[in-house]
Amino acid sequence: MAIIKAAFYLCSPALLILGASAQTSAPAPSAPPARPPMENAWSPKRTPPRAYDAPNRPWWKLADILAAHKGQKSWTHAIVRNRDLEADWHQMAAGQRTEPLMYADNATALIVWGGQLRVSIKGQEPFVAVKGGEVNIPFRLPFTLESVGDEPALWLEVHGAGDVPLYPAATRPDKPRDVPGFTYVKAALMGGDGHYGAADRPYLDYYKDVVTGGQRAGAFIAGDHLFVNNIRGKGIKTPPTSDLGHFHFGYDEFWFIMEGNVDYQIEGVPFFTASPGDVVTAAQGRWHRASFGGQPGQMATRVAINPYPRGLHSFQSH
Repeated sequence: MAIIKAAFYLCSPALLILGASAQTSAPAPSAPPARPPMENAWSPKRTPPRAYDAPNRPWWKLADILAAHKGQKSWTHAIVRNRDLEADWHQMAAGQRTEPLMYADNATALIVWGGQLRVSIKGQEPFVAVKGGEVNIPFRLPFTLESVGDEPALWLEVHGAGDVPLYPAATRPDKPRDVPGFTYVKAALMGGDGHYGAADRPYLDYYKDVVTGGQRAGAFIAGDHLFVNNIRGKGIKTPPTSDLGHFHFGYDEFWFIMEGNVDYQIEGVPFFTASPGDVVTAAQGRWHRASFGGQPGQMATRVAINPYPRGLHSFQSH
């Protein structure tokens, strides 16, 4: 029974498949796909589990991030570095903007958490993202970010591990400054622009569209190397410690807490409850269990982020 309960409230195989309808403007009601049957197998578990090497932590509290940059209007703070993905908090002072840039082969995801961020993506009408907004930028599409309004814009940015930005020569005629390990050279690019799939869209206003608008939470980005999945549910009684949840064979997973409270039991880490704006990481090979905390019935959302839309989840044998 423990594994059945775990599959309900964790980032389970069924939840990994959900969400295409949540990305369209007017989703048609439909029943979620049937959960594929589980089968027992000998699953390789990393031993010992991957360590939390800096800047990685089991739990990055937003309050600590903000305190570290008190008095600064613009800053960047690295919080996730693993084999597949990187995540950084960014704050940009009102009136500032980035120059157009793009990434070669991986999509970029943003979760806006403060101020107003005008997002301009090649081929799309510019839009202003606000707190709770999720942004999907396909690879090789130049984009520009601008902090508009009176307050600094604050956002979490996720992209492929080791990605280095490319700058279109049309908007950056001068050679960019080299970065460690790379020298910028002018080149003719072949491969074409990235694009949005039929069920994709560049922006989801989570609070407006889901929390108050009634759209079903689910996958916002489900690309080749990036999965951003909104998991929403009501508060429940904390499961027993004997319920270990699951582990992942080949990758780290992290979550952004969008709404309410989420309880975490992660192998080797004391039990804790994360709050909105916090980021939690389960390193590769660690048993982990997430459940909706708070008062019974209180809604909560965690945004699961990892590189594999259909990544393997190894639960306790049954």
